[in-house]
Amino acid sequence: MLVRGWLLGGAAVIAPVQAVAQTTAPSSDPAVAPAPQATPVAAKRIYVAADFARFAPKTAYDMLVQVPSFTIRSTDETQRGLGQASENVLINGERIANKSGGAIVQLQRAPADSVERIEIVEAASLGIAGLQGQVANVIIKETTKSSGQFEWNPSFRAHYAKPEFLAGLLSYSGKTGPVDYTLSVENQPGRGAFGGPIWIYDRNGALIETRREIYHSEYDRANFQGKFGLDGPGSSVGNLTLSYTPYWNPGSRKDRRVAAITGETSARTITTRLNGYYADVNGDYEFAAGPGRLKLIGLRHWEHAPQVDTSVTTFGSGAPDAGTRFSRDARLRETIGRGEYRWKTGKNDWQLTFERAFNSLDQKGALFDLEDDGEFVEVPFPEGSGKVTEVRYESIATLSRPLASNLDLQVAGGGELSWLDLIGDDLPARKFFRPKGEINFGWHPSKSWDVSLKLRRRVGQIDFYDFISQQQLNSEREDTGNPNLVPPQSWEVETEFAHDLGRWGKTRLNLHYYRVEDIIDVIPIGEKGQGIGNLPSADRLGFESTSTLLFDPIGWKGAKLDLTVGAERTRVRDPLTGEKRAITGVQDRWFNAQVRHDIPGTQIAWSAYVQYRHYSRYFYLTEVFSSQDLPWIAGFYVENKDVFGTTVRLSVDNVFNGRHLLDRTVWEGFRDRTPIAFVEKHNQLVGPIFTLSVKGNF
Repeated sequence: MLVRGWLLGGAAVIAPVQAVAQTTAPSSDPAVAPAPQATPVAAKRIYVAADFARFAPKTAYDMLVQVPSFTIRSTDETQRGLGQASENVLINGERIANKSGGAIVQLQRAPADSVERIEIVEAASLGIAGLQGQVANVIIKETTKSSGQFEWNPSFRAHYAKPEFLAGLLSYSGKTGPVDYTLSVENQPGRGAFGGPIWIYDRNGALIETRREIYHSEYDRANFQGKFGLDGPGSSVGNLTLSYTPYWNPGSRKDRRVAAITGETSARTITTRLNGYYADVNGDYEFAAGPGRLKLIGLRHWEHAPQVDTSVTTFGSGAPDAGTRFSRDARLRETIGRGEYRWKTGKNDWQLTFERAFNSLDQKGALFDLEDDGEFVEVPFPEGSGKVTEVRYESIATLSRPLASNLDLQVAGGGELSWLDLIGDDLPARKFFRPKGEINFGWHPSKSWDVSLKLRRRVGQIDFYDFISQQQLNSEREDTGNPNLVPPQSWEVETEFAHDLGRWGKTRLNLHYYRVEDIIDVIPIGEKGQGIGNLPSADRLGFESTSTLLFDPIGWKGAKLDLTVGAERTRVRDPLTGEKRAITGVQDRWFNAQVRHDIPGTQIAWSAYVQYRHYSRYFYLTEVFSSQDLPWIAGFYVENKDVFGTTVRLSVDNVFNGRHLLDRTVWEGFRDRTPIAFVEKHNQLVGPIFTLSVKGNF
C-alpha cells in the first residue's frame, strides 16, 4: 500500500506537464540560455557544451550533474572484485574499471571545455555487462593543452563541531608525447556533531535518568593521485593510476547523567582515534588480438586501519572510575587480475571475462579494563584477533545484439568459485560455487521514450570485520565474530521507464524486486552471542521516480525543479520471534525537491531544497533502535558564476533545525524471552551548516 501510494503521487506530479505546449525560443546569451535539451539521435540523447552554458560549468562533472533526470551511480567500492559495471558513467565509451573513484573522479578533474558531448543511452545497447537503464557516455576531446582545476570548500557548523578549512581539490592535466597525465591532491573531510538531552525510562514508562550529551567527529582524508594514459603503438592504449590516501578520524562522545530518583550523578566520555591510510595501484592495457581486442587489468589495494576506542565513566559519589578500552590493528589487502576479450560477429558483440581476486583482513584486537589505580589492564580477548582470506575466480560470457532497430538485448552468464577461510580456526577453507548472470532488454519505442528490463542473478559482498568479534563501547555490546558468514545471493528484477518531455524536462521511473538468499542481518551466535550473519531469505520491493521539470515554457526563465521520490518495502523473518519484519537499517523512504534559478541577464543563481531520508529499525537480539540523523533537512545557496573567472557559492544547510533522533529499547537478555531493561530516547540539536565554495580553472 505504501509503494502504491508513492507511485500514484509520482504519476500525479509528472503527468500534467506532458500536455503543455512548447513555447519558448532558445537564446544565444549564456545567461538566459535554456536548460539542457537533448537532441535525439537514434537511441541516444545528446547534449553538447552549449546546452550547459547557463550553468557556467568548470569541470566535466559540473556538466554531468545538470543532465535532466539523470541520477549518477558512483563506483561501488564494496562490490566483489572489478566484476561487472556498477558506475553508470562511461568516458569515451569505456568503463573505468578501478576502485579509485572511477569515471566520476576523472570527470571532476577534466575541464568543461574538454567535453565534446554527453550521450544518454540505454545500457543494453552498450555491450557492457552490469549496467541497467540510462547510462551517460561522456565524450572527451583529445587535446595537448595543459590545464588545471581547483576547488576550496571550507565549512563550519554553528554548534559542537570544529570547522573544516582544508576541504578542496587541486589538479593539473597535460600531455607529453604519447602520455597524458593528471596529477591531483584532494582533501575530503567530514564533520559530525550534535548535542542535547537523552531520557531513560523503565519498562513501565517511569523516568529513571536524564543525560546531556555532546558528540563530535572530525574526518580528513587527503588523496594524492596520479593518473597516466598511454597512447601506445597501433591501436593499443593503457592507463595507470597511483593513489595514496592517509586519513585521520578523531571523535568524542561526552555525557553527564543524573538519576531521577536519587539525584546521583555520573559522566561518561568515549573517545575514538583512527589514523590510517590506504593505497591503490590500478592499471590496464588494451590491444588488438585476433578478431577482437584484449584488455588486461590489474589492481592492488593496501589499507592500515589502527583504531582505539576508550570509554571512561566517573561517579559523583567518588566511587572509582569504570572504563573499557578496545583497540584493533587491522590490515586489509586486495589483489585482482582480470582479462576482458571482446569481438564482433555481424550484429553480435561478444565478451569473455576472467578474474582472479585475493582479499584478506588481518586484525589484532585487544580489550582492556580500567583498574582502580587509573591504569588500563589487558584482559583475555582472543576472539578479537584473526585473519580472514578469500580466493575467488570468476568467468562471465556476454552477448549483446540489436533485435530490432529500437530493441536491444544483452545476455550474460557465468559463475564464481571461491574459497573462504578464517585462518587458525582448525577448519578447512569453505568452498563455494555461485552462478551469475543477467538478461537485459532496452526498448526505444519512440523519440521520447526509453524502457528497460533486467533479470539478474547477483552475488553480494561481505565485510571481513564481521568474521571477528568487535566491541561497541557506546552501546555496551559485543558483536560476536561469525566464521560461517557467506555472501548473500539474489534474484533481481528491475525495470525503468524514461520519458523526454522536450522543453519541459525529463522524467524517469525505476521499479525493482529482489529475492535475496542468505540475507545479511543480525543473528544468534552460540548460546549467548549475537552478530552479523545470514538469514535464509528476504524480499525487497521498491521504486524511485526522478524528474527534472523546466519552467522556461511558463515564463520563469532559467528555473528548474529536480524531484526524487522513492520507497522500498523489505521483509525478513526475525530469527528470534519468527515474525516478518524489515531488514535491519535499510533506507525505506526518501524524497528530495530542489529548485535552481539562473537569473537571466546576470551571473547569479540561487537554489533551495528540502530532503527527507528514513531508515528502518536496527534489530539486535538484545535491543531494537531507530536512528534518524537529520531525517528532514532543508537549505539554500547563492552562486556567482563569474568572480574573477571563478564560481563562488555560499550554502546554508539545515535551516529549519533538523534534529538527531534515536529511540532505543534494551532488554535484559534476548528480547523474545526477557523483560525490557530500559527505553532510551534522543532528540538532539545539530544546527545550521555553512559552506563556502570557490571553483575555477587555470
